[in-house]
Amino acid sequence: MLRKYSNHRTIQENIKLGSLTAFSAGMVNVASVIVFFSFTSNITGYYAILTQEIAKGNWYQVSVVLFWILLFMLGGIISNLIIIHGKGKYSSYLTHSIPLFMEILSILFVGIYLQYFYKDSLYETEILVGSLLFAMGIQNSLTASISNSVVKTTHLTGLTTDLAILISMFTKESNRQNKALIDKFHLLLSIVISYLAGGIFSGIFFNHIGTKTFYVVCIVLLLIGIYDYYKIYVLTKQLSQKKISILEKLTEKEKNHQLSH
Repeated sequence: MLRKYSNHRTIQENIKLGSLTAFSAGMVNVASVIVFFSFTSNITGYYAILTQEIAKGNWYQVSVVLFWILLFMLGGIISNLIIIHGKGKYSSYLTHSIPLFMEILSILFVGIYLQYFYKDSLYETEILVGSLLFAMGIQNSLTASISNSVVKTTHLTGLTTDLAILISMFTKESNRQNKALIDKFHLLLSIVISYLAGGIFSGIFFNHIGTKTFYVVCIVLLLIGIYDYYKIYVLTKQLSQKKISILEKLTEKEKNHQLSH
């Protein structure tokens, strides 16, 4: 999922990437709403709040909301900078894993702070919400960069619009035979279902383990990295075995050639 760039990706790889990251985004968003009464997987609503607070002249609230928006943007900038400058210098897996690791650290920080230090103050809440928005900015930029903007998993507004457009297009029989449109529909639907499933599981987990739900999110993200590392290990091993097999065949062929002479 993480090891390939956009021009080498299959629809199956994008579905895996979209589903797992959307699942984690859904978990983060629901857990954040339960704990902080704030959405953290997207910033669409915060732009509306920003303009409202500016109109009211509530400058402290303006600074907080602007801080959140900028953190989401900063996460996206840092994620993409790592990918852009790492491409060609390091393996694609390593380049894409660094932003994922940063996202895990940001969410892990929130989980640890909530468990051991949180006093339920407004200032603490503002910082922790900012940390989650930073993490979601990283994730959204990471998935978009890897997939050439095909996969975006932290918000569903544009995705729902795309699904509505596709459904209307499928009223024409010719479009129902279009593989590209069908693949896109499957990708978008898998992201929506995974996001909803992540939110449901987050609510269930929170009822049983509370703020430790953020640790579960970290485990999900970690599994994405481990899965890809395993795939690389398996592919490398298979490639090595093929090379050995080819060399053995060439050696055997050369021996037979010498014996025949």
